[in-house]
Amino acid sequence: MNCPIDVDQLKTLLLDMAQVRCFETVLKMITERLSEQPGIALARIWLIRPGDICASCPMEKDCADRSKCLHLVASAGTSIIDDQQWSGLQGRFRRFPFGARKIGQIAESGQALEIPDLDLKPQVLVHPEWGQREKIRALGGQPLIYQGKVLGVLAVFARSCLSEDNLIWLRMIADHAAAAIANARAFLEIEQLKTQLELERDYLREELLQIQSFGDIVGRSLPLQQVLRQIELVAPTDASVLILGESGTGKELIAREIHRRSQRSGEAMVRVNCASIPHELYESEFFGHVRGAFTGALNDRAGRFELADGGTLFLDEVGEIPIFLQSKLLRVLQEGEYERLGDSKTRRANVRIIAATNRDLKVEIGAQRFREDLYYRLNVFPIEIAPLRDRKEDIPVLASHFLDLASKKMNSPKPRLTQGNIVQLQRYQWPGNIRELQNVLERAVITSSNGRLQFDQLSRNAPNKEVTEQKTQPSWDEILTEFEFRLLEKNNIRKALIQARGKVSGAGGAAERLGLNPATLSSRIRKYQIERPLE
Repeated sequence: MNCPIDVDQLKTLLLDMAQVRCFETVLKMITERLSEQPGIALARIWLIRPGDICASCPMEKDCADRSKCLHLVASAGTSIIDDQQWSGLQGRFRRFPFGARKIGQIAESGQALEIPDLDLKPQVLVHPEWGQREKIRALGGQPLIYQGKVLGVLAVFARSCLSEDNLIWLRMIADHAAAAIANARAFLEIEQLKTQLELERDYLREELLQIQSFGDIVGRSLPLQQVLRQIELVAPTDASVLILGESGTGKELIAREIHRRSQRSGEAMVRVNCASIPHELYESEFFGHVRGAFTGALNDRAGRFELADGGTLFLDEVGEIPIFLQSKLLRVLQEGEYERLGDSKTRRANVRIIAATNRDLKVEIGAQRFREDLYYRLNVFPIEIAPLRDRKEDIPVLASHFLDLASKKMNSPKPRLTQGNIVQLQRYQWPGNIRELQNVLERAVITSSNGRLQFDQLSRNAPNKEVTEQKTQPSWDEILTEFEFRLLEKNNIRKALIQARGKVSGAGGAAERLGLNPATLSSRIRKYQIERPLE
């Protein structure tokens, strides 16, 4: 007896397949509709994907190429013994190596396997006793081919013999199924790309606002010129850079300038503010997650490493990264590999790392809050930014620059910056550095009357002179830690070099100013890795 078919149902299936865009839905639709046909016991689809369970695969010995195999992705049918539904995707036949068994041979050759009557070839089934129990009489296996490329295999097991008409319909369904699967895959990739582009768009909009509000690097002091020379040296390389400096000194601007002058300038520079991420979301923020990885993970999400692939990743306030995540970060820096949270797929990221911190990471290492191996991986090329109070000659040009920005932002005339204003600004110690200076000038633009600038908050915020001197000049009975003593000596040497315009020995040199032998001073300059300003 030949297998009867419902032609109208099959025509409807062909029409419906062409309209479905969801990848999982089209696979489920094909197998379920075929299994509902009279006489069809089981319908299954395997698709070609990378090997993933090679070590535990029951057909491992039959596998010659572990780079790809057939994955069972859809199954539908019903047992006549106990009405069990065959919709599971596990079991012995969830994977087929290319060329292994009949299903693997269909994928390897691209040729159909049509056995209209199994009584004539009972050896085809791996488990003949299953075929006898379920009264399996025929097998139809079709390669899923789209634009000359084999995508997978569609197979049906029938309880009646398959006629030539049955096999013609099966070939037609396989051809349409291959096109529907290819289209559904394309729509899935488009949706994923759209989601990623939307993430990048929102991120870059946020970053652009921050860039526009801060402006470019401005200044002419020797410490700043020294930093710019370091940027010129390291930017063309792919070396990791660690930017050191107090909060508000412009570490992000330095990072952006390094990226702009690098070979990666055509790609994105993605910023991560490590201090603002909740601890439980660090891994998702860095590496991304898949849907269902945790409560609230409704969709797949790309992490910052994925967004920065090919470009630069700026880790701002890197000292805030919790110790438990530092080992995973180190692995990405060393091997360029990571996994999204909740996903077993290993991904690769080609990124350049620029990190910044206002902490002393060596102290953090001593307190076991920062990994020493991660520190050395980040600290390939350190750049230290002097605080604003140590480069007050930059204040006039910075003030004029920020007044321009503030006036345009607030759509008001630019107030006149007088010499008295400059003196007042230079007398202040600027604990908040450049960020505080910008804030002060924006406020002054708002409160200025008749074009006259007033900095009332400076007098309110300015520390008492006597207290300031007590803080900057330790008393004789005050004990300094080793780190504080070295920092004091390092800053003292740097100031002497700046005043001497980089000159170490001779009249007016830094050694003479410090009362040191020039050889001793040269040794300490090397010890503290101080870069001399140009003479």
